[in-house]
This record gives sequence, C-alpha cells and structure tokens, in this order.
Amino acid sequence: MIERRRFSRIVYQAQATLTQESTQVNALVCDLSLHGLLVTSDQSNLLDMNKQVDVEFSLAGSDVTIQLVGNIVGLNNNVIRLSIDHIDIESIGHLKRLVELNVGDDDLLHRDIEHLSDLGEYT
Repeated sequence: MIERRRFSRIVYQAQATLTQESTQVNALVCDLSLHGLLVTSDQSNLLDMNKQVDVEFSLAGSDVTIQLVGNIVGLNNNVIRLSIDHIDIESIGHLKRLVELNVGDDDLLHRDIEHLSDLGEYT
C-alpha cells in the first residue's frame, strides 16, 4: 500500500468532546497530526457528516486544552476521521509541541510544518 499522508501521525489517547450545534458527543482521540485526528465514539451516529464539528481535548497531566474546528472526512462504525479546518494559534502551538515531542525527527516535523503553512490551515 502506498503511503499518501503528508503529515506525521502520532498515537495519542485523550478524552475529547465533539460538538455540533446542540449535539455533544464523548469521544476518544486515538491519533493525531498537524492536519487532523482520528477519534472513536460509540455516539458517532449522532454526528452529521456534512457539518463542522468543534473538538476539545486536554493534554494529559496539564491544564492545556486544545480546541479546533474540524470537518468529518470519514465515519465508519465508531471511527471518525477529522481534518482540521480552523485552530487558534495557542492550540496549534500546543499541538505542534506534542507532535514534535513524539515524532523524534526534526526534518519530518519541519516538512509537516511547511505543508501546513502552504495550506493556510491555521489562523
């Protein structure tokens, strides 16, 4: 199988809350990148694939919370694939640091950041 990902994914587990309008779903982050994340939820059937979702999760052992707006790009059983549409500068800084600590390859991380800035993914 050919690897098509342009961003390094890291395994990271954290409880998350996904919100669409008045619907709130509890989820578990399974892995993430600077571009998106993979979450699981037994409430995934409550989500509308055509609407953006607000995602919030905290970093383990800290009071840091990452907040972002994502698009559902895949919904299969209880697995939800999200691409990041908007993330504030503070959250992207924390996410970048988390990826940096887990990737272990500076060249790979800088490549990811270049791709991200090319896409204008964060504001």
